[in-house]
Amino acid sequence: MKTTLAAAPLLLALSVSTQALAANSAPMAVPIQQTVPDAQDVAYPGVMMLDIDASDVARGAYKVTQTIPVASGAKEVILLYPQWLPGNHGPRGPLAELVGVQFFVDGKPVEWKRDRVEVYAFHVMLPAGAKEVVAKLIHTSPLQSAEGRITMTPEMLNLQWEKMSLYPAGHYVRRIRVKPTVTLPQGWTPATALDGMSMSGNRVTWAETDYETLVDSPIFAGKYFKKWDLGQNVTLNVVADKPEQLEAKPEHIAAHSALVQEAKLAFGANHFDHYEFLLALSDKIGGIGLEHHRSSENQLEPEAFTEWAKQEWDRNLLPHEYAHSWSGKFRRPARLWTPDYRQPMQGDLLWTYEGQDQFWGAVLAARSGMQGKDTVLGMLAAWAGGFTQQPGRDWRSVEDTGFDPVFASRKPKPYSSLARNEDYYTEGALVWLEIDQILREGTGGKKSIDDFAKAFFGMNPGDYGQIPFEVDEIVTKLNALYPYDWAKLIDTRINQPGQPAPLNGIEKGGYKLVWKEEPNPYMKAAMDFGKGLSLANSVGISLDKDGKVTGTRWDSPAFNAGIVTGTQIMAINGTAYSADDMKKAVTAAKGEKGQPLELLVKRGNRFETVKIDYKDGLRYPWLERVAPGKAPTGLDLLLTPKRPGAAAAKKK
Repeated sequence: MKTTLAAAPLLLALSVSTQALAANSAPMAVPIQQTVPDAQDVAYPGVMMLDIDASDVARGAYKVTQTIPVASGAKEVILLYPQWLPGNHGPRGPLAELVGVQFFVDGKPVEWKRDRVEVYAFHVMLPAGAKEVVAKLIHTSPLQSAEGRITMTPEMLNLQWEKMSLYPAGHYVRRIRVKPTVTLPQGWTPATALDGMSMSGNRVTWAETDYETLVDSPIFAGKYFKKWDLGQNVTLNVVADKPEQLEAKPEHIAAHSALVQEAKLAFGANHFDHYEFLLALSDKIGGIGLEHHRSSENQLEPEAFTEWAKQEWDRNLLPHEYAHSWSGKFRRPARLWTPDYRQPMQGDLLWTYEGQDQFWGAVLAARSGMQGKDTVLGMLAAWAGGFTQQPGRDWRSVEDTGFDPVFASRKPKPYSSLARNEDYYTEGALVWLEIDQILREGTGGKKSIDDFAKAFFGMNPGDYGQIPFEVDEIVTKLNALYPYDWAKLIDTRINQPGQPAPLNGIEKGGYKLVWKEEPNPYMKAAMDFGKGLSLANSVGISLDKDGKVTGTRWDSPAFNAGIVTGTQIMAINGTAYSADDMKKAVTAAKGEKGQPLELLVKRGNRFETVKIDYKDGLRYPWLERVAPGKAPTGLDLLLTPKRPGAAAAKKK
């Protein structure tokens, strides 16, 4: 009785609550209708005319007039701005930079509307009898790095067609024809993979091509320009901030020529009719390394030639981008090839696209002499060492990092060691190193990754189309060289989280990862260039030149002491911050009798003293040879030049 009476008010309350919920508004979803047609392998009628005025370097504005033919009797044409960009592996099209959009038919403005769902689509209304529509657009390129990548300076520009043009929906982009024209600043020289160039004053026109080839053929142009023939129809085109920065020595160009030779020897065939390295030596234009089938966009420091030895650590860029002509362009993961720039790309096999290319970039850099062997070994050590202290490995696989470009877009992360980044690059490379060493070990040195490369990339010489692939093809071609459970290896290393650091390739190659108190040559040069200090593998932080924390490793001693990104280290053990004093303090704290590490830090407007419990001293990763004797190890052989006589000449 007592229980029943006590429950009565509760039952009444529940009844009232239920009635109230039933009375609340409950909308139904409005169905989303697809208003943009999927791409079909059907030719678009006519030829688009694309005319870009790129002469306004003071304001960084590219002014565009684009004429698009339309089908007879059409009442609407749907034009798309490229969204999913090749080589970006994500939806990076900078639509916000496309402004002043207007459309005209017979000189009269016509109505247009942006698609409510697919905002990269423009629905343009056509009057009766319309034969073509003229689009007037302005691409407002970033003027400062906070707005995005700077592509135009008083000395040079980097014109990327997809940033300042539209294309008709419903067609494979390879089936859309276009004829491009660009007006450059007076006296500037352009370089591009496009064919059929003609110049009249500062107005440049190229032969009619397809929209896919256009997007894959950007322009570098500059006031100060020089080019070199590297052989095999490959040209090094360089623009610079100052004319004296173009003074390359013969041995500098010889290294680039050696790169071209080593790539052909590794892959077995070239997949271009000509190839254009586009290189900007500048600290004004935005940094870039972006692959194309017959060219690549590259930026290095202005002193790349004039301080050749000092810049060695950063010379992996051109080998990496050149190798992409094979890995990523000619051979492309099936779901990263798309018929247009609207269909989403799927990055599950980016370890085969970027990871394999990262591997070949390091190998070709060493074989050609673009980077010395010690620098390349230091680079491999830096990659491997970072993975030994990466808590994010516990929850996230290499395969899953392939989706990072879609949702992270290389935005800085508070704790990248836990989140992981685009690790399909460097961990993918270390997996390919393991594959090479298994081949060498299993066949007694008769087969290597070079044999796989010739089988995978060497077909159809001169073909610069695309041949998509699935991982099964990789397994099949590897098994043809050496029977092994390659599928299990790949599944374990790539698809499964919770894996140990990828050191097997290094160890099978006759080396081991060791830790020293001094940075290896690659890391030292990188720190000297950035004027920062990496203590990522010891205390667990990276610092800029002023002592501001730029990164904190999750669960590191610094993290556990509350030091996070953005914290400023003001003093170390009572002395004003300097990188040298910080290193001395970490060393002094080493061992049981070491002096405690005490820091005065500033976070926001608060100051506090922090003690870090760390006793292991400075730690930087190196690769150290462990194989007995003097015979070259598997890793040594991998990095040895293949050009006739080059290995012997190098020993001298």
